[in-house]
Amino acid sequence: MAVATDTSEFRYLPAQAARFSVPAPAVERIALPLADGRSLSALRFGEGAPEVTFLHGAGLNAHTWDAVVVLLGRPALVIDLAGHGDSSWRADHDYSPASLASDVILAMTEWTTQPQVLVGHSLGGLTAAVVAARNPELVGELVLVDVVPGLDTDAAPSVLREFYTVTDFESRDEAVARAESFGFGGSREDTERGVFLNTRVREDGRVEWKHHFAQIIGHAFDALNAANRARDIADPWAALAAVSAPVTLVRGTKGFLQDADVAELTRRIPSATVITVDAGHNVQETDPASLASAASDALTRTLR
Repeated sequence: MAVATDTSEFRYLPAQAARFSVPAPAVERIALPLADGRSLSALRFGEGAPEVTFLHGAGLNAHTWDAVVVLLGRPALVIDLAGHGDSSWRADHDYSPASLASDVILAMTEWTTQPQVLVGHSLGGLTAAVVAARNPELVGELVLVDVVPGLDTDAAPSVLREFYTVTDFESRDEAVARAESFGFGGSREDTERGVFLNTRVREDGRVEWKHHFAQIIGHAFDALNAANRARDIADPWAALAAVSAPVTLVRGTKGFLQDADVAELTRRIPSATVITVDAGHNVQETDPASLASAASDALTRTLR
């Protein structure tokens, strides 16, 4: 297991912690070599063995959880899914939950020592459900963030297709300006932070997005669905239905889920807890306090 020495990515944490009047956690970047030559990268927060593991959504990376982890104040493992952040891209473009889960299971087996509160947002939530179904011993409770199975991913929103027609830049300032022109991000400071943490500088000096979805956005979700069909997944709810751990859904009022989606969850899993918060799809960024509270409550139940 290799530990990276470049900590510049953590330069925003002290200010975030000060904003919430809590101490900044210890953090390090770790990497797990995989048998096929790829590597899976993650952030390990706090002292001691992780108690909570976080999985981000498509096009994001581990740092989307920074505010939640700072507020939670517990040891946590935050994974960059394949094709995102500092994890390797897949040559086969297969970023289906079933494929991503295989990497996550290896990582949790290597880096955790107790059943986790497993928190997954969007694509990370669907991946988390597969992990919990396949390896129940790894998961004490499952928390889904603004996602349930069965959402339509046959096409990416047109605005994202347009945004990613430009995938590299002269500078990060240019990337920030493009993000702002599309109305992405919040304050200038937040947008600069998001761009810094989701881009890298190539050997030729140009700046590019870290995640593979920027390169394959035109067919990324088609490929995801095709991979699922190839595995004969007739019922998208099959993995979640097989989860034995308690399930909590945190839904953003301005997110992607409709009332019918939530109703289907409670019909299929009557024991599921549903928490509704005033937030967008990226609840971890628009209302991190509510999500930290939900994770803390789940952790309390798991540690009883």
